[in-house]
Amino acid sequence: MKSVTLYRPAMLENALDDFDRYVESFFGEPSLVPTARLFNHLPAIDIRETKNAYVLEAELPGYTEEDIQVHVDGGTLTIESKQDASNTRDVSEKKGTAEKEEKVFIIRERRRSSFTRSFKLPENADPDTIAADFKNGILNLEIKKRTESQKRMIPITKK
Repeated sequence: MKSVTLYRPAMLENALDDFDRYVESFFGEPSLVPTARLFNHLPAIDIRETKNAYVLEAELPGYTEEDIQVHVDGGTLTIESKQDASNTRDVSEKKGTAEKEEKVFIIRERRRSSFTRSFKLPENADPDTIAADFKNGILNLEIKKRTESQKRMIPITKK
């Protein structure tokens, strides 16, 4: 039985890894390397299988429920977030206007960027029963298995 699998163009990622590391070591900041941004700032995700369901847990520190979208299209489950990476913050509550104030960072190591993660659901997953909850920066999805596809014992009777 095949379980949930990650859908990611691995060939592109692997092909450009060496070049990305070279450019990053030369320039210091990977800002010139779009593939480094694409593949290095994805949330960590754990997937486990229970008797009746698949459980997907995604680490999303700093995100809120409103920042995250989860949708199913056919047999593909997608988790995404659209983030504004600008260096401005709203100061309208202080001055009563719609002003923006630029944030000035001395060091900036945390990133909150847009991301998209897609997973191909196994054939025995029931996309109509996916339940999601979000607590303490962890998105938890439970994908129930179809009842007809679950393993069951068939008793053998003597004749």
